Amino acid sequence: MAIAVERTTGGWLSGLIGILIFSGSLPATRIAVMDFDPLFLTVARATIAGMIALVILLMTRTARPQRSDWGSLLVVAFGVVVGFPLLTALALEHITSARSIVFIGLLPLATAIFGLLRGGERPRAVFWLFSILGSALVAGFAAIGSDAGAMRGDLYMLGAIVVCGLGYAEGGKLSRHLGGWQVICWALVISLVPMAILCAVMMPDSSTEISMPAWFGLGYVSVFSMLIGFFFWYRGLAVGGIAAVGQLQLLQPFFGLMLAALILAEPVGWAMIAVTVGVVACVAGAKRFAH
Repeated sequence: MAIAVERTTGGWLSGLIGILIFSGSLPATRIAVMDFDPLFLTVARATIAGMIALVILLMTRTARPQRSDWGSLLVVAFGVVVGFPLLTALALEHITSARSIVFIGLLPLATAIFGLLRGGERPRAVFWLFSILGSALVAGFAAIGSDAGAMRGDLYMLGAIVVCGLGYAEGGKLSRHLGGWQVICWALVISLVPMAILCAVMMPDSSTEISMPAWFGLGYVSVFSMLIGFFFWYRGLAVGGIAAVGQLQLLQPFFGLMLAALILAEPVGWAMIAVTVGVVACVAGAKRFAH
């Protein structure tokens, strides 16, 4: 029993570190798309992270995945290496980072659903109640002050949530026997050749017009969002459970909004604080009834 509790705690701690790293992703992407084309940003971050991942795999002499794992790795690559980065970059051309960040609160439900379909998990009924309630709180917060002009960005974000939930759940399932950091490294490596080719083709003619903040944003999403964060996140999903640890994503919008306020000077009102308290309560409830 003590070992099980220790593993669960370790899984939640790893997941929390991953979420803290991911919380800076959308503010950094928002900064980057001010100077970079969204498609170039997507392939550039995948190329940079893929080259680092290849070096890590070669230095550690990591064994190749089994033949049966390659299909799942392609799903992970589609979801978190290409789909989510591209769709969020496109969204951030139309909406603010604060608005996009709040949509991330819908990720736990998407991850849990795909965890059920792909990972074979069966959370208790009360878990779904807390999960849906937390997601509803986030969705309601996002709806406040919405306008028709933001519709395209919202749709991009909804698409991003779906593909990311699939990638998280598939990666969490693979991590149980392949290892968390190995999953994201292999997913990046199998994407490296096409991403590198596209990166070379789409390279800006001149870098003199690219601001330092945009370069910083590219660096952050390449090294931290695309690689290091997944080391912690996939380990957390594998050890603590996809549906259970996935609920920590409910906290990501509010960590991200705090960063957006500090980095991009976007306002943070009392409504955000009130919803944060409600979301934290939902995370606690979901954790208790996840198994």
